[in-house]
Amino acid sequence: MVSENFLPFKVEQFLSDMEHGVVYNFSESGVHPMSLKGLVDLAEIDLDQLLATMIDYPQVNGKQSLRETIAGFYPGASSDGVMVTVGATEANTLVANTVLGAGENVVCFRPTYEQISGNAVNRGNEVRWVNLVEANGWGIDAEALDRAVDDKTRIIHVVNPNNPTGRVLSDIDRAHIIAAANRVGAWIVVDEVYAGTEREGDIETPSFWGSTDRVLVVNSMSKAYGSPGLRLGWLVGPEDIIQECWRRHEYASIAASMLSMELADKALAEPARSKLKARARRLIRTGFDVLTQELARHQGVFSVVPPQASAMSFVRFNLPIASEELGLRLLREKDVLVIPGSRFGVENHFRFSSALPEDHLREGLARLNDLTGDILNHT
Repeated sequence: MVSENFLPFKVEQFLSDMEHGVVYNFSESGVHPMSLKGLVDLAEIDLDQLLATMIDYPQVNGKQSLRETIAGFYPGASSDGVMVTVGATEANTLVANTVLGAGENVVCFRPTYEQISGNAVNRGNEVRWVNLVEANGWGIDAEALDRAVDDKTRIIHVVNPNNPTGRVLSDIDRAHIIAAANRVGAWIVVDEVYAGTEREGDIETPSFWGSTDRVLVVNSMSKAYGSPGLRLGWLVGPEDIIQECWRRHEYASIAASMLSMELADKALAEPARSKLKARARRLIRTGFDVLTQELARHQGVFSVVPPQASAMSFVRFNLPIASEELGLRLLREKDVLVIPGSRFGVENHFRFSSALPEDHLREGLARLNDLTGDILNHT
Protein backbone atom coordinates (compact mmCIF):
# COMPACT_ATOMS: atom_id res chain seq x y z
CA MET A 1 0.00 0.00 0.00
CA VAL A 2 1.29 3.48 -0.90
CA SER A 3 1.70 5.75 2.10
CA GLU A 4 -1.12 8.24 2.53
CA ASN A 5 1.53 10.88 3.15
CA PHE A 6 3.33 10.29 -0.15
CA LEU A 7 3.48 13.39 -2.35
CA PRO A 8 3.27 12.54 -6.08
CA PHE A 9 5.43 14.47 -8.53
CA LYS A 10 2.62 16.57 -9.99
CA VAL A 11 4.22 17.58 -13.28
CA GLU A 12 5.56 14.13 -14.12
CA GLN A 13 2.32 12.45 -13.02
CA PHE A 14 0.43 14.66 -15.47
CA LEU A 15 2.86 13.79 -18.26
CA SER A 16 2.78 10.07 -17.47
CA ASP A 17 -1.00 10.04 -17.60
CA MET A 18 -1.54 12.30 -20.59
CA GLU A 19 1.30 12.56 -23.09
CA HIS A 20 1.39 9.23 -24.89
CA GLY A 21 -0.30 9.29 -28.28
CA VAL A 22 -1.07 13.02 -28.26
CA VAL A 23 -0.52 14.63 -31.67
CA TYR A 24 0.46 18.17 -30.61
CA ASN A 25 2.64 17.73 -27.57
CA PHE A 26 3.79 21.09 -26.21
CA SER A 27 4.27 19.79 -22.67
CA GLU A 28 7.90 18.77 -22.92
CA SER A 29 10.62 21.03 -21.58
CA GLY A 30 13.44 20.53 -24.08
CA VAL A 31 14.08 21.30 -27.71
CA HIS A 32 12.83 18.99 -30.46
CA PRO A 33 14.78 15.76 -29.86
CA MET A 34 17.55 14.49 -32.09
CA SER A 35 17.17 11.25 -33.99
CA LEU A 36 19.90 8.70 -33.40
CA LYS A 37 21.04 9.18 -36.99
CA GLY A 38 21.04 12.94 -36.51
CA LEU A 39 23.23 12.67 -33.43
CA VAL A 40 25.59 10.19 -35.09
CA ASP A 41 25.97 12.47 -38.12
CA LEU A 42 26.35 15.71 -36.15
CA ALA A 43 28.93 14.26 -33.76
CA GLU A 44 30.66 12.36 -36.59
CA ILE A 45 30.46 9.13 -34.60
CA ASP A 46 32.13 6.09 -36.12
CA LEU A 47 29.15 3.79 -36.53
CA ASP A 48 31.21 0.61 -36.66
CA GLN A 49 32.93 1.60 -33.43
CA LEU A 50 29.57 2.35 -31.80
CA LEU A 51 28.13 -0.99 -32.94
CA ALA A 52 31.13 -2.75 -31.41
CA THR A 53 30.20 -1.41 -27.96
CA MET A 54 29.71 -4.24 -25.48
CA ILE A 55 26.22 -4.19 -23.95
CA ASP A 56 27.70 -4.69 -20.51
CA TYR A 57 27.67 -2.99 -17.14
CA PRO A 58 29.65 0.24 -17.51
CA GLN A 59 31.82 1.88 -14.88
CA VAL A 60 29.25 2.56 -12.18
CA ASN A 61 30.06 6.21 -11.47
CA GLY A 62 30.45 6.93 -15.18
CA LYS A 63 32.90 6.27 -17.99
CA GLN A 64 36.25 7.86 -17.12
CA SER A 65 36.63 9.87 -20.34
CA LEU A 66 33.06 11.17 -20.05
CA ARG A 67 33.62 12.31 -16.47
CA GLU A 68 36.85 14.01 -17.48
CA THR A 69 35.03 15.87 -20.26
CA ILE A 70 32.27 16.97 -17.88
CA ALA A 71 34.77 18.04 -15.21
CA GLY A 72 36.34 20.31 -17.82
CA PHE A 73 33.12 22.37 -17.95
CA TYR A 74 33.59 23.34 -14.27
CA PRO A 75 36.97 24.97 -13.51
CA GLY A 76 38.68 23.27 -10.59
CA ALA A 77 36.45 20.19 -10.66
CA SER A 78 38.01 16.74 -10.83
CA SER A 79 36.68 13.66 -12.56
CA ASP A 80 36.26 12.14 -9.07
CA GLY A 81 33.93 15.03 -8.30
CA VAL A 82 31.63 14.01 -11.18
CA MET A 83 29.09 11.20 -11.19
CA VAL A 84 27.08 10.16 -14.24
CA THR A 85 23.44 9.47 -13.37
CA VAL A 86 20.23 8.29 -14.99
CA GLY A 87 19.12 11.75 -16.01
CA ALA A 88 19.08 14.85 -13.84
CA THR A 89 16.15 13.29 -11.97
CA GLU A 90 18.32 10.65 -10.35
CA ALA A 91 20.95 13.25 -9.49
CA ASN A 92 18.36 15.38 -7.69
CA THR A 93 16.99 12.38 -5.81
CA LEU A 94 20.47 11.27 -4.73
CA VAL A 95 21.27 14.76 -3.46
CA ALA A 96 18.11 14.91 -1.35
CA ASN A 97 18.78 11.48 0.13
CA THR A 98 22.44 12.26 0.79
CA VAL A 99 22.50 15.83 2.03
CA LEU A 100 19.27 16.20 4.00
CA GLY A 101 19.09 15.20 7.65
CA ALA A 102 16.21 14.99 10.10
CA GLY A 103 14.78 18.34 11.12
CA GLU A 104 16.46 20.25 8.28
CA ASN A 105 14.59 22.33 5.72
CA VAL A 106 14.87 23.09 2.02
CA VAL A 107 14.21 26.51 0.50
CA CYS A 108 12.82 26.48 -3.05
CA PHE A 109 11.60 29.12 -5.48
CA ARG A 110 8.15 28.85 -7.05
CA PRO A 111 7.26 28.28 -9.83
CA THR A 112 9.86 25.61 -10.39
CA TYR A 113 10.36 21.99 -11.28
CA GLU A 114 9.29 20.49 -7.96
CA GLN A 115 11.51 17.44 -7.75
CA ILE A 116 13.94 18.32 -4.97
CA SER A 117 11.01 19.68 -2.97
CA GLY A 118 8.93 16.53 -3.50
CA ASN A 119 11.82 14.33 -2.45
CA ALA A 120 12.29 16.46 0.65
CA VAL A 121 8.61 16.25 1.63
CA ASN A 122 8.60 12.49 1.16
CA ARG A 123 11.63 12.26 3.45
CA GLY A 124 9.78 14.24 6.12
CA ASN A 125 11.75 17.47 5.65
CA GLU A 126 10.13 20.89 5.63
CA VAL A 127 10.03 22.81 2.35
CA ARG A 128 9.87 26.59 2.48
CA TRP A 129 8.65 28.34 -0.65
CA VAL A 130 9.82 31.71 -1.93
CA ASN A 131 7.65 33.06 -4.74
CA LEU A 132 9.24 34.46 -7.88
CA VAL A 133 7.71 37.80 -8.83
CA GLU A 134 6.11 37.83 -12.29
CA ALA A 135 5.82 41.61 -12.30
CA ASN A 136 9.60 41.72 -11.82
CA GLY A 137 10.30 39.38 -14.75
CA TRP A 138 10.15 36.36 -12.42
CA GLY A 139 12.96 37.73 -10.24
CA ILE A 140 13.36 36.51 -6.67
CA ASP A 141 11.74 38.09 -3.64
CA ALA A 142 14.92 38.82 -1.69
CA GLU A 143 13.14 39.71 1.54
CA ALA A 144 11.12 36.51 1.44
CA LEU A 145 14.32 34.52 0.84
CA ASP A 146 15.94 36.08 3.90
CA ARG A 147 12.89 35.22 6.01
CA ALA A 148 12.82 31.63 4.77
CA VAL A 149 16.49 30.79 5.39
CA ASP A 150 17.52 29.91 8.94
CA ASP A 151 20.07 27.74 10.74
CA LYS A 152 18.05 24.61 9.88
CA THR A 153 18.24 25.31 6.14
CA ARG A 154 20.37 22.61 4.53
CA ILE A 155 19.61 23.24 0.84
CA ILE A 156 18.67 26.27 -1.23
CA HIS A 157 17.45 24.79 -4.49
CA VAL A 158 17.81 26.78 -7.69
CA VAL A 159 16.86 26.00 -11.30
CA ASN A 160 18.81 28.42 -13.49
CA PRO A 161 17.65 29.12 -16.16
CA ASN A 162 14.29 28.52 -14.56
CA ASN A 163 11.72 25.89 -15.40
CA PRO A 164 8.98 26.87 -16.30
CA THR A 165 9.63 30.62 -16.79
CA GLY A 166 12.95 30.65 -18.66
CA ARG A 167 14.24 33.35 -16.30
CA VAL A 168 18.01 33.65 -15.93
CA LEU A 169 18.97 34.89 -12.49
CA SER A 170 20.36 38.40 -12.44
CA ASP A 171 23.74 39.05 -10.86
CA ILE A 172 21.95 40.67 -7.93
CA ASP A 173 19.67 37.65 -7.41
CA ARG A 174 22.63 35.26 -7.64
CA ALA A 175 24.57 37.27 -5.08
CA HIS A 176 21.60 37.28 -2.72
CA ILE A 177 21.22 33.49 -2.94
CA ILE A 178 24.94 32.97 -2.34
CA ALA A 179 24.91 35.34 0.66
CA ALA A 180 21.87 33.59 2.16
CA ALA A 181 23.51 30.17 1.77
CA ASN A 182 26.81 31.34 3.22
CA ARG A 183 25.07 32.96 6.18
CA VAL A 184 23.79 29.60 7.44
CA GLY A 185 26.19 27.13 5.79
CA ALA A 186 23.55 25.75 3.39
CA TRP A 187 24.24 23.93 0.16
CA ILE A 188 23.23 25.58 -3.11
CA VAL A 189 21.87 22.75 -5.24
CA VAL A 190 21.51 24.15 -8.74
CA ASP A 191 19.86 22.54 -11.73
CA GLU A 192 21.58 23.99 -14.82
CA VAL A 193 20.01 21.81 -17.52
CA TYR A 194 18.93 24.87 -19.55
CA ALA A 195 22.35 26.54 -19.67
CA GLY A 196 23.19 26.87 -23.34
CA THR A 197 19.60 27.49 -24.44
CA GLU A 198 19.78 31.28 -24.34
CA ARG A 199 17.22 33.07 -26.51
CA GLU A 200 19.15 36.31 -26.94
CA GLY A 201 22.89 36.16 -27.46
CA ASP A 202 25.23 33.19 -27.35
CA ILE A 203 26.85 33.80 -23.96
CA GLU A 204 26.03 30.78 -21.84
CA THR A 205 24.31 31.27 -18.49
CA PRO A 206 27.14 31.21 -15.92
CA SER A 207 27.27 28.23 -13.60
CA PHE A 208 27.04 28.57 -9.83
CA TRP A 209 30.09 26.31 -9.69
CA GLY A 210 32.93 28.10 -7.90
CA SER A 211 30.71 30.79 -6.39
CA THR A 212 31.00 29.17 -2.95
CA ASP A 213 32.43 25.95 -1.55
CA ARG A 214 29.04 24.36 -0.94
CA VAL A 215 27.63 23.98 -4.46
CA LEU A 216 26.23 20.87 -6.13
CA VAL A 217 25.52 21.19 -9.87
CA VAL A 218 23.03 19.02 -11.77
CA ASN A 219 22.88 18.85 -15.56
CA SER A 220 21.87 16.41 -18.30
CA MET A 221 21.75 15.59 -22.00
CA SER A 222 18.00 16.19 -22.13
CA LYS A 223 17.48 19.92 -22.73
CA ALA A 224 20.22 21.92 -24.47
CA TYR A 225 21.50 18.77 -26.18
CA GLY A 226 18.11 17.53 -27.44
CA SER A 227 18.72 13.94 -26.27
CA PRO A 228 16.27 13.17 -23.45
CA GLY A 229 15.97 9.54 -24.51
CA LEU A 230 19.57 8.89 -23.50
CA ARG A 231 18.43 9.33 -19.89
CA LEU A 232 21.87 10.57 -18.94
CA GLY A 233 22.70 13.29 -16.44
CA TRP A 234 25.49 14.25 -14.11
CA LEU A 235 26.21 15.60 -10.66
CA VAL A 236 29.25 17.75 -9.87
CA GLY A 237 30.46 18.57 -6.38
CA PRO A 238 33.12 18.03 -3.73
CA GLU A 239 34.60 14.57 -3.99
CA ASP A 240 33.45 13.44 -0.54
CA ILE A 241 29.80 14.30 -1.26
CA ILE A 242 29.99 12.63 -4.69
CA GLN A 243 31.31 9.49 -2.99
CA GLU A 244 28.32 9.51 -0.62
CA CYS A 245 25.92 9.98 -3.53
CA TRP A 246 27.67 7.12 -5.34
CA ARG A 247 26.79 4.73 -2.52
CA ARG A 248 23.11 5.65 -2.93
CA HIS A 249 23.41 5.49 -6.72
CA GLU A 250 24.25 1.81 -6.34
CA TYR A 251 20.88 1.26 -4.67
CA ALA A 252 18.92 3.46 -7.07
CA SER A 253 20.14 2.42 -10.51
CA ILE A 254 23.66 0.93 -10.29
CA ALA A 255 24.62 2.85 -13.43
CA ALA A 256 23.45 4.69 -16.51
CA SER A 257 23.57 2.60 -19.68
CA MET A 258 26.78 1.85 -21.56
CA LEU A 259 25.31 3.03 -24.89
CA SER A 260 24.12 6.31 -23.38
CA MET A 261 27.57 6.97 -21.99
CA GLU A 262 29.22 6.22 -25.34
CA LEU A 263 26.89 8.57 -27.20
CA ALA A 264 27.17 11.32 -24.57
CA ASP A 265 30.96 11.02 -24.60
CA LYS A 266 30.97 11.87 -28.30
CA ALA A 267 28.21 14.49 -28.13
CA LEU A 268 29.90 16.49 -25.36
CA ALA A 269 33.23 16.64 -27.17
CA GLU A 270 33.89 19.66 -29.37
CA PRO A 271 32.83 20.60 -31.95
CA ALA A 272 29.71 18.46 -31.45
CA ARG A 273 28.78 20.14 -28.15
CA SER A 274 28.77 23.62 -29.68
CA LYS A 275 26.82 22.38 -32.71
CA LEU A 276 24.12 20.88 -30.47
CA LYS A 277 23.75 24.10 -28.49
CA ALA A 278 23.58 26.15 -31.69
CA ARG A 279 20.80 23.85 -32.93
CA ALA A 280 18.91 24.33 -29.65
CA ARG A 281 19.17 28.12 -29.83
CA ARG A 282 17.90 28.19 -33.42
CA LEU A 283 14.81 26.17 -32.50
CA ILE A 284 14.20 28.22 -29.36
CA ARG A 285 14.42 31.59 -31.11
CA THR A 286 12.25 30.67 -34.08
CA GLY A 287 9.74 28.87 -31.89
CA PHE A 288 9.25 31.75 -29.49
CA ASP A 289 8.64 34.17 -32.36
CA VAL A 290 5.93 31.85 -33.72
CA LEU A 291 4.39 31.46 -30.26
CA THR A 292 4.06 35.20 -29.68
CA GLN A 293 2.60 35.74 -33.16
CA GLU A 294 -0.09 33.12 -32.63
CA LEU A 295 -0.93 34.13 -29.05
CA ALA A 296 -1.56 37.69 -30.27
CA ARG A 297 -4.58 36.55 -32.29
CA HIS A 298 -6.79 36.93 -29.20
CA GLN A 299 -5.97 40.37 -27.85
CA GLY A 300 -5.91 40.65 -24.07
CA VAL A 301 -6.14 36.90 -23.46
CA PHE A 302 -2.52 35.75 -23.39
CA SER A 303 0.65 37.34 -22.08
CA VAL A 304 4.11 36.04 -21.35
CA VAL A 305 7.27 37.34 -19.77
CA PRO A 306 9.75 36.53 -22.56
CA PRO A 307 12.01 33.69 -21.43
CA GLN A 308 15.69 34.54 -21.45
CA ALA A 309 16.54 30.87 -22.02
CA SER A 310 14.99 27.39 -22.34
CA ALA A 311 12.52 25.95 -24.80
CA MET A 312 9.55 26.95 -22.66
CA SER A 313 7.30 29.87 -21.92
CA PHE A 314 5.07 30.23 -18.88
CA VAL A 315 2.01 31.76 -20.48
CA ARG A 316 -0.55 33.71 -18.47
CA PHE A 317 -4.14 33.52 -19.72
CA ASN A 318 -7.24 35.56 -18.99
CA LEU A 319 -10.10 33.09 -19.44
CA PRO A 320 -12.98 32.00 -17.17
CA ILE A 321 -11.47 28.56 -16.71
CA ALA A 322 -8.89 27.01 -14.38
CA SER A 323 -5.55 25.89 -15.79
CA GLU A 324 -6.24 22.19 -15.15
CA GLU A 325 -9.57 22.34 -16.95
CA LEU A 326 -8.03 24.27 -19.84
CA GLY A 327 -5.34 21.62 -20.16
CA LEU A 328 -7.85 18.77 -20.14
CA ARG A 329 -10.11 20.45 -22.70
CA LEU A 330 -7.16 21.10 -25.01
CA LEU A 331 -6.27 17.44 -24.82
CA ARG A 332 -9.80 16.04 -25.27
CA GLU A 333 -11.07 18.47 -27.88
CA LYS A 334 -7.95 19.50 -29.82
CA ASP A 335 -5.34 16.76 -29.24
CA VAL A 336 -3.03 19.43 -27.77
CA LEU A 337 -1.07 18.96 -24.56
CA VAL A 338 0.28 21.73 -22.33
CA ILE A 339 1.07 21.60 -18.60
CA PRO A 340 -1.34 23.49 -16.35
CA GLY A 341 0.19 26.15 -14.13
CA SER A 342 -1.49 24.50 -11.15
CA ARG A 343 1.07 21.70 -11.49
CA PHE A 344 3.69 24.32 -10.60
CA GLY A 345 1.58 25.84 -7.83
CA VAL A 346 0.55 28.87 -9.94
CA GLU A 347 -2.92 29.38 -11.45
CA ASN A 348 -3.96 31.11 -14.70
CA HIS A 349 -0.82 29.93 -16.51
CA PHE A 350 0.34 27.02 -18.62
CA ARG A 351 3.79 25.86 -19.63
CA PHE A 352 4.29 25.69 -23.37
CA SER A 353 7.31 24.31 -25.22
CA SER A 354 7.81 25.95 -28.61
CA ALA A 355 11.26 24.76 -29.77
CA LEU A 356 9.68 22.54 -32.42
CA PRO A 357 9.36 22.37 -36.22
CA GLU A 358 7.44 25.46 -37.36
CA ASP A 359 4.60 23.79 -39.30
CA HIS A 360 3.77 21.49 -36.40
CA LEU A 361 3.95 24.38 -33.96
CA ARG A 362 1.63 26.63 -35.97
CA GLU A 363 -0.98 23.90 -36.43
CA GLY A 364 -1.04 23.15 -32.72
CA LEU A 365 -1.30 26.82 -31.83
CA ALA A 366 -4.17 27.21 -34.29
CA ARG A 367 -5.98 24.54 -32.30
CA LEU A 368 -5.25 26.38 -29.05
CA ASN A 369 -6.72 29.51 -30.61
CA ASP A 370 -9.80 27.58 -31.80
CA LEU A 371 -10.54 26.42 -28.26
CA THR A 372 -9.88 29.92 -26.93
CA GLY A 373 -12.50 31.25 -29.34
CA ASP A 374 -14.97 28.59 -28.22
CA ILE A 375 -14.47 29.53 -24.57
CA LEU A 376 -14.83 33.25 -25.24
CA ASN A 377 -17.99 32.73 -27.30
CA HIS A 378 -19.67 30.81 -24.48
CA THR A 379 -19.07 33.33 -21.69
